Amino acid sequence: MQRRIVDFGADESFSKACEKMKEHYGITIPVTSMQSITESHGGEIKGNEQLQADIPDEGGADCLIAEMDGTMVPIVDTFEKTDEGGKPIDKRKTRQVRWKEARLTLSHPKGSVSPVYGSTLGDPDETGDQLAHCAILAGLDQQSDIHCVGDGALWIYDQVDRVFGAQADFLIDFYHLCDYLSAAAKRCAPEDTSVWMEQQKQRMKENDVSGALKALQSHIEPESVPDKDAPVRKCYRYILNRPGQFDYKGALDADLPIGSGEIESAHRYVIQKRLKIAGAWWKENNAENILALRTLRANNNWDDYWANYYDKAA
Repeated sequence: MQRRIVDFGADESFSKACEKMKEHYGITIPVTSMQSITESHGGEIKGNEQLQADIPDEGGADCLIAEMDGTMVPIVDTFEKTDEGGKPIDKRKTRQVRWKEARLTLSHPKGSVSPVYGSTLGDPDETGDQLAHCAILAGLDQQSDIHCVGDGALWIYDQVDRVFGAQADFLIDFYHLCDYLSAAAKRCAPEDTSVWMEQQKQRMKENDVSGALKALQSHIEPESVPDKDAPVRKCYRYILNRPGQFDYKGALDADLPIGSGEIESAHRYVIQKRLKIAGAWWKENNAENILALRTLRANNNWDDYWANYYDKAA
C-alpha cells in the first residue's frame, strides 16, 4: 500500500494521485494522507543520502561527461503574526511566496545513455558535491578525463574547478553562446544577419575566438548605453571573460558534446514535471523530499528502495 501511494504521489498532484488510487485499486485516500506518506518517504531517502567524495585511484572510466544546471521552483513560507513579546496576535497564518533554485547534476561515461543524477535545493557547494558524487558513482577515478558542459553561470564553472580541478575541462554550452551572438548579429550585420551569424558560429567551432571578437569589436556600443540595450558589448564581454572555455574544436574532434541539452532535458522530467505543476507551491522541506523521490526514480533505484523498506519492516 505504501508503495502504491508514493508511486502516484511522486508523479502527480496529491489530489490527482488520490483519484488514481481510487481508479486503479478502489481505495479512497485523503489528500492529507497521500501528501504526508509521500513526503515522509522522500524525507527518509534524503536523510539517508551519503555523498561519495573520495575518488578511487583506478578501475574507472577513461572519460566521463558531467553537467549541472538550475531551475526555479515555487516555495511558500508560512508564519504567524506576533506582538513585540512574540505572542501570536492573529491565529491565521501568513503566507509569503518566493522562487528558489533547484539544482540538478548528472554524470555518465562517454557513450553511455544512463546517467547518474543528483539534486539539491542547497547552495552551489552542495551542488558541486552532488556532481562529484554522481561522477564517482558513474566511474570516475584519478586517471579519468572529465568533460563538463554548462551555461555561462559563474557558479557552475567555479564548482567544476573546485571539485575536479585540472582533471576536468569546462565548455560553455554552444547554444547558450549562440543566443548572445544572435542578439549581437542584429547590430553588427542588420542587412545580412544570418550570414554574419553563421560566420561567427563557424569561427567559434574552429576555435577562432579572436576572429569572433574582432567581428564584434567595431560594433561595441558606447559606455553610455546601458547593458540591456547593448547586445554587442554583452556578447563581447561574455566571450572575453571566459578564456579557455570555448574549445569546441577539441570537443567535436573527440566526439564530445558541445551543448548542455542533456541536463536541460532532465530538468523537465526530473524536476519540473512534478515540482512546477500548475498551482503548486511548496514548503522548502517538502520540495526537497519530493525532489529526493524524483531523483531516486531517475536513477532506477526505486525497486531497491522498496525492497530495503519492506525488509526493515519485516
